Amino acid sequence: MTAITTDGEQRIVWFNCQAGVAGDMTMASLVDAGADPDEIAQMIGGLGVDGYALLFERVQRCGVGATWANVVVHHEHDEHDDEHPDAHAVAHRSAREVLALLDGADLPTRVRSRAQGVFRRLAEVEGAIHGIDPDDVELHEVGSLDSIVDVVGACAALESLDIAEVWCSPIAVGTGTIRSAHGMIPNPAPATVALLAAAGAPMVGIDTTLEVATPTGAALMATLATRFGPAPAMVIGSVGYGAGTADPPERANVVQALVGVRTAGGDDGTPVALLEANVDDVSGEVLAHTVSALLAAGAHDAWLVPIVMKKGRPASTVSVLCDPALVAALRSLLVRETGTLGVRSTTMRRWPQQRTQTSVDVDGHRIGVKLGEHRTKVEFDDAAAAATALDLPVRVVIERATAAGETDARGNRRDP
Repeated sequence: MTAITTDGEQRIVWFNCQAGVAGDMTMASLVDAGADPDEIAQMIGGLGVDGYALLFERVQRCGVGATWANVVVHHEHDEHDDEHPDAHAVAHRSAREVLALLDGADLPTRVRSRAQGVFRRLAEVEGAIHGIDPDDVELHEVGSLDSIVDVVGACAALESLDIAEVWCSPIAVGTGTIRSAHGMIPNPAPATVALLAAAGAPMVGIDTTLEVATPTGAALMATLATRFGPAPAMVIGSVGYGAGTADPPERANVVQALVGVRTAGGDDGTPVALLEANVDDVSGEVLAHTVSALLAAGAHDAWLVPIVMKKGRPASTVSVLCDPALVAALRSLLVRETGTLGVRSTTMRRWPQQRTQTSVDVDGHRIGVKLGEHRTKVEFDDAAAAATALDLPVRVVIERATAAGETDARGNRRDP
């Protein structure tokens, strides 16, 4: 699953999303940077659906030449429309339907894994917002045919360029309100905010009522990007600009994609902040809740270390690793939850390793798997639930899921 360039170095893309991000803009920026439109169309064709056309056009956005990806849907109808019974052409689909469509599609393994990861992340966020099981979430705008084409097309474009690692800048968001399937909602949309928070993705507000960051665009970056921040040390091979549909006069409405390889010795890591507080009068229940709250608010990681303070009192250090942009918010949360009288901070570097999220089937149960260069990590909660349902030791389910994930990584899909 690891992409290698001809000179033996992994290819990387850095997306500049400081004017916002959407699924079509992401795909278009990669086409503008050299991804083959015919390869993309062929991979999308592996979905086995019709009723759409994908067009790429050259446009200008504030004087910047860019590519605009236009997905034209010929007929999106309600699922109860008896005149058009094709289940793939309904106006929106549940997460379960979208994932089943991807699972049965004729797609390269990495394209399938990346696209499934995006929709799983969307389903988890929407499920948490609406209080329902992620598989039962109705993906309204993001479950429509054009959004599915955008996501699969973006993943196909990454494959066409043989991209191993995705980086992303801070992501711009608008203000005011926007119209959705549920009525008028805040801008940025709740799903967009939740996706960025869960990924620890820094965002920056710009003065516009346009929905410059869509849930689809946020899900692509939150799922596929391994690092957020400035562009890495790299040799640029190509640059692409993906245009949004709107053309505001005050800024170029584009996503910029820098494609290249990392320079030798240029991996200086990503800047992160370590927040810490010592507490000796907080219960274990409150500390556990605090760790969960910090992670939900966007921390990269949070943990507890037992210590002994003055006068021999047992205590704990609460540690939080986060993006520097989230220091103020997470420091406030740490103080509020624990009542600590002081928080200290240290700036350091972080080297998260590349990994891909996918899922495998173990006797009819879907289990999440993270695939890294040297490790396959099974989602324990998924494995435990499957073990209970199957009346098997959890270690057996983990072994089967690990074997299936490693087979998946070699490009030979099979069920255990």
